[in-house]
Amino acid sequence: MCGIVGAIAQRDVSPVLLEGLKRLEYRGYDSAGLAVVDHNKQLQRIRVLGKVNELQEQHQSSPLQGGTGIAHTRWATHGKPSLDNAHPHICRNQVALVHNGIIENHEQLRAQQVDAGYDFSSETDTEVVVNAVYEALQTTKELLQAVFRTIEQLEGAYALGVINKDEPERLIAARKGSPLVIGVGIGEYFIASDVFALLPVTQQFIFLEEGDVADIKRDKLTIYDSNQQIVERPINVSELSSDVADKAGYRHYMLKEIFSQPNAIAESLENRIEDGRVVTSEFGQNAESIFQQVKSVKIVACGTSYHAGLIAAHWLEEIAQIPCQVEIASEYRYRKSVVVDNTLFVSISQSGETADTLAALQLAKKSGFLNTLAICNVAESSLTREAELVFLTHAGPEIGVASTKAFTTQLVGLFLLVIAIAKQNGLDSKQEAMFVKQLESLPGRVNQLLQYKDDIENIAKDFSDKHHALFLGRGSFLPVAMEGALKLKEISYIHAEAYAAGELKHGPLALVDDDMPVVAVAPNNNLLEKLKSNLQEVQARGGKLYLFADKTSEVESTDGVYVLKINALYDFMAPILYTIPLQLLAYYVAVIKGADIDQPRNLAKSVTVE
Repeated sequence: MCGIVGAIAQRDVSPVLLEGLKRLEYRGYDSAGLAVVDHNKQLQRIRVLGKVNELQEQHQSSPLQGGTGIAHTRWATHGKPSLDNAHPHICRNQVALVHNGIIENHEQLRAQQVDAGYDFSSETDTEVVVNAVYEALQTTKELLQAVFRTIEQLEGAYALGVINKDEPERLIAARKGSPLVIGVGIGEYFIASDVFALLPVTQQFIFLEEGDVADIKRDKLTIYDSNQQIVERPINVSELSSDVADKAGYRHYMLKEIFSQPNAIAESLENRIEDGRVVTSEFGQNAESIFQQVKSVKIVACGTSYHAGLIAAHWLEEIAQIPCQVEIASEYRYRKSVVVDNTLFVSISQSGETADTLAALQLAKKSGFLNTLAICNVAESSLTREAELVFLTHAGPEIGVASTKAFTTQLVGLFLLVIAIAKQNGLDSKQEAMFVKQLESLPGRVNQLLQYKDDIENIAKDFSDKHHALFLGRGSFLPVAMEGALKLKEISYIHAEAYAAGELKHGPLALVDDDMPVVAVAPNNNLLEKLKSNLQEVQARGGKLYLFADKTSEVESTDGVYVLKINALYDFMAPILYTIPLQLLAYYVAVIKGADIDQPRNLAKSVTVE
């Protein structure tokens, strides 16, 4: 995986392909390439191990021109990052192909193809696909039929873009388990793994569904479903502008997205609360009647979204007074579980294309849950199309790989869900109005916390030479600590772990010394005194403490203890508020260490493989 762009047009498509790849860089990748059928009906290809800028430079020195082409940025799955493993892959100078996903039976196919005389130049699972298309073309001269025959052999997930030099005005696209969209122009068509890649050339998009194959020509588009029957898919008009990925004067996308959180939260609340009440219908037409039946909740997600689920579990059990289990999607998929009657299944994903979360939702629909709900930031994602109920966060596009505003808006959506369910379990209108007031105050309170950026940048200097860090929290703030540790390790490459503060003496304390900073979140709640005792354990062993504390907390800076008192009075919004300084800490540490903040090594924004 990671980013696909393709085009078929009267004009030279290479500039479109290169711009599309540039706009997909936020996903993370290690190599890039493009291939076109030129005006002499020959396949031409360039690839680089590195960034799209290097691909552009190579293209400028040796331009490729043609009206049909495909391009790709690769995030290594099978085979190390290398030029040979970069896409597009070509078979015998006739067929070129780009691929996102994982072909699970690639080893068997490779063995069969080696026996048939095919040579392999890469370690990828993709090369077996392009060979299979070429092989099918030996008995059918039509690329569409060759792709149909090929995908019948494939097990796993794929999004494919395929071109053939003998059919220079044809592009075939196919998807199963990995997203692919068609951009509709005037006398031209485009494909991409993400609409952002195509916004400079079109605002009209067709989202291919599971099992679809598209036969694309300049003047005609035909889509076939998984049964190879012709189907119509609706054209959607995007409201996103082509400058959506602009940094707006910020040094990095991540910093822009951290500072856009007050607006993102406000957008996510718009039309969801009214006259002191949560508008339950925003979760779906039948949401109110479904929520009346909910007796427990199962939340499944990955990464940052999993941390959001952990916080929501505390809210659900305290406010709605119903049990909640939270699981990592990749674990849930592969274990036997018992479904309790009247359990609502909640899946959370920023992109809506996270492979493990999507597969978990598909499994849940067959497992006897009361209903399924997706909390997601992308309206036309696979997750939102699969779920029966949907809550869309309105965070806007998130370009930085390390999630910030997607996380806080997920928490807003989850808190609204908690209130909507609690209303069916006896939450009175006075209590509901109090919670709504807390939500309404959130954008302003987050904005106040962003003003501590200079103080946090100063703290970050102490981390410049560190290799490990420990994060501590208690109760609903343990997942906040987990999210803080994840952010730090993602973008600064400092090894960071989070622990429940009460667990410190059961092992992690052995790691504490003056070279391992300990970060703790200390809201002024009923666990503060317990947390103070845990922090004494660190201080007694020479550890250096960094404490983010409520202004009303009676904790002060001393030797070895730095306390930053922030304006985050304790209420149910506090887990969201304490996330903000931890995001800023990770960002400024990464800046000081000179890391690639928006595209951290080895990571991808949308993980569409298992």
